[in-house]
Amino acid sequence: MADLRNNFVGIKSPNPFWLASAPPTDKAYNVERAFKAGWGGVVWKTLGEEGPPVVNVNGPRYGAIWGADRRLLGLNNIELITDRDLYVNLREMKQVKMNWPDRALIASIMVPCVEDAWKAILPLVEETGADGIELNFGCPHGMSERGMGSAVGQVPEYIEMVVRWCKQYTRMPVITKLTPNITDVRKPARAAKAGGTDAVSLINTINSITSVNLDTFSPEPSIDGRASHGGYCGPAVKPIALNMVAEIARDPETYGLPISGIGGITTWRDAAEFLALGAGNVQVCTAAMTYGFKIVQEMITGLSDWMDAKGHRTLDDICGRAVPNVTDWQYLNLNYVTKAKIDQDACIKCGRCHIACEDTSHQAITQFVNGVRHFEVIEEECVGCNLCVNVCPVQNCITMEPLAAGELDKRTGKPVDPNYANWTTHPNNPMARQAAE
Repeated sequence: MADLRNNFVGIKSPNPFWLASAPPTDKAYNVERAFKAGWGGVVWKTLGEEGPPVVNVNGPRYGAIWGADRRLLGLNNIELITDRDLYVNLREMKQVKMNWPDRALIASIMVPCVEDAWKAILPLVEETGADGIELNFGCPHGMSERGMGSAVGQVPEYIEMVVRWCKQYTRMPVITKLTPNITDVRKPARAAKAGGTDAVSLINTINSITSVNLDTFSPEPSIDGRASHGGYCGPAVKPIALNMVAEIARDPETYGLPISGIGGITTWRDAAEFLALGAGNVQVCTAAMTYGFKIVQEMITGLSDWMDAKGHRTLDDICGRAVPNVTDWQYLNLNYVTKAKIDQDACIKCGRCHIACEDTSHQAITQFVNGVRHFEVIEEECVGCNLCVNVCPVQNCITMEPLAAGELDKRTGKPVDPNYANWTTHPNNPMARQAAE
């Protein structure tokens, strides 16, 4: 049976599934229930500095995007960090850690970008017995307007500075949580590493407005007829998160930096994809808020069963396995040729492949053959773009079949070249010509 035990920068947990810092981790009651359900760790909802607690709105805090079947695809969140007293949180954290010593308990922290503020809170957190801290440099709303959250995360110099403070004033491992609201996520990751961070976590939420009420003309969620941008999370952000995790994992300057993957993880398969792209563990929020804490049981069973089926014994067998296969566009093999193929027995003749290809792509799928409704690929026109596969409602009805080396590509009239070739050497590339000259 696969061993799911996780050791992330020295923080041990029985599995790689942690709850992310968010409403589900705001109090001992929630965290205890989460641990009973099987979660390997939690990142406690972000703590602020000593003094009057943060004030949250007393109305709707979430906007939503749904699929056609009303399945939740994304949440827009305008809630801020914990609005509970700092010392109440600290007492509860200490008790929970005593009750569950085998589970990971991480303290998320956000205080002003002043050395004394970090110096003051770190010993208080350390006294709880927490296994580590996560620096919240990601929150894009409310707190960022006060010079915290993503306001820090968007400035690499500030990230490096705060990380250095934290490494100076605490023994606990430091995880730096990065914002996706930035052009190049590698730069803050490099800054965090330069500051001495033990790991990074990403992504935090994406700046968003999810919808506008067309009766009141107020964006949602609406507070007394007005609204603010918030942080977007859920399954819809997963592709963005996967890319950013991969960018850090394959960057020569951050290669080997431990990563805690966050962003739209709903199933064991999502988690496995993050692990394959370089994450050492994963954090989950929206899925738990949508389906409850027990969803982790399906994640644990699914990941374990898949690893058993594939012969993977430990998480180390899969972590980072996909990273070498991520490259820049210019290095993709231009001599690799595929054609779409429609399984006529599986085809339900809905015509969606034809419509998509005819109207928006390459006119490479028939609608009628000999006067009969029939959908078939015209190889002379097919460029192998894969659109038909993605719009087809029947799984595996349309597949992409590679042409063998030497086989005739009917679209170009030339045999498939067996040699690897990419844009850097292509004759149409002006830079390639300059290099040759």
